[in-house]
Amino acid sequence: MIAMLLAMNYVAAQGDPLATVPVPATTAAESRSIDDWLTRMHEASKSRAYIGTFVVSSGEAMSSAKIWHVCEGNQQMERVETLTGPPRSIFRHNDQVVTFLPDQKVVRREKRESLGLFPGVLQSTDRRIADFYKVRLEGAERVAGVDADIVVLVPKDKLRFGYRIWTEQKNGLVVKLQTLDTDGQVLEQAAFSELQLDAPVKMDKLLQMMGKADGYRVEKPVLVKTTAGAQGWVLKTPVPGFKPVSCYKRPATPASAMAGQEPMQWIFSDGLASVSIFVEPFDPQRHGKASSLSMGATQAATRQLDAYWVTVMGEVPLTTLRLFANGLERRK
Repeated sequence: MIAMLLAMNYVAAQGDPLATVPVPATTAAESRSIDDWLTRMHEASKSRAYIGTFVVSSGEAMSSAKIWHVCEGNQQMERVETLTGPPRSIFRHNDQVVTFLPDQKVVRREKRESLGLFPGVLQSTDRRIADFYKVRLEGAERVAGVDADIVVLVPKDKLRFGYRIWTEQKNGLVVKLQTLDTDGQVLEQAAFSELQLDAPVKMDKLLQMMGKADGYRVEKPVLVKTTAGAQGWVLKTPVPGFKPVSCYKRPATPASAMAGQEPMQWIFSDGLASVSIFVEPFDPQRHGKASSLSMGATQAATRQLDAYWVTVMGEVPLTTLRLFANGLERRK
């Protein structure tokens, strides 16, 4: 799914998180079934060449993008061109990401560890996914001119959302995806409106386009890989199913100009959903009271923790975000 940007204003914070719900034991048959489906989707996202238009709807908001995707051996390449809102072109070659912002005449070059190619579903190959989700088949349907099987991934607790996924019958490419709340209602939907499979996309042509920055100011934000422990942070109570996958120090802001005060991003995933904890020095001129915000499937919660401002964001219920926010602790 296309990540939604964090808004500056939040609605009033709600109550404390619910207690953790016990997770039922997983049978071997359930584990094999969900593993087979997810592995098939993951491999299809890496091996198919295609061109398509992808539409994301959340409430009354809608956005679309055109995507070119190609793979050659272990090399993955894609171009995403936004069709709504300010013009933007995003190129990803393995872990290299280049974003062109024509209105600002700015191009950003970054190195990122991808949690999954667009449209991403499987975030890892962790077999513990089956401990927290079960799979249910819901028949078949045509999407963007291709026959697709419908699979529902149902969470076994209230700490994560569910997913209804349409996968191309031949190879398993995800062609439509709905994120479902804890009551099974659709929070957000993303789908191809048109799709050309096995399209003649040339990696060398996309690489040439990715490298043309004439007339643009080039920015190279540096993300320094680190660990939360090295930055003095610990999650005193782990959230069931979510494991830390990476941690970065982000470029310093004027509020964090002192050495060792760079903003930190700590990323967790249960294999499907991901959660980011952002920690930065508290600034009374920019930060207010603890609050929360829902934007379709994307949820955010903030709080002050001593001299720091904590923002937790992810496509999970707010109760889950509060478990992360309240479990974060500064080591003395």
